[in-house]
Amino acid sequence: MTGLTIIIASADAARFRAAMSTALAQAALGGSVRLYCHEASVALLARAPRDDDDGPGLAAAGLPDRPALIAMAQAAGIALIACQTGLALTGVTLEALAEGVEAGGMVSLLATLGADRLVSF
Repeated sequence: MTGLTIIIASADAARFRAAMSTALAQAALGGSVRLYCHEASVALLARAPRDDDDGPGLAAAGLPDRPALIAMAQAAGIALIACQTGLALTGVTLEALAEGVEAGGMVSLLATLGADRLVSF
């Protein structure tokens, strides 16, 4: 199966949920997935709660919240990559992100794209 590389281009929580849902669907089908958070979107990979987290509302609908989606992605073997420039711009440290998140850059992401499909949110 062709792999999937996803770029999250903004720190929008709804786009992050859509990207994570797409990534998890691809992984469920047996495909490889890399999810790259570009610039300000690296903050979406943080362990700490965010003002735009809607845990209670999502739980009421039977849906996972942002930290649960990250845990599900990790359990599914999805590579989570934080933009190195984004870390510098936001002042977020790699240690503040969810365990297992790797730092990387756009050039290396594209250089290793191979036959993967590329989607951006």
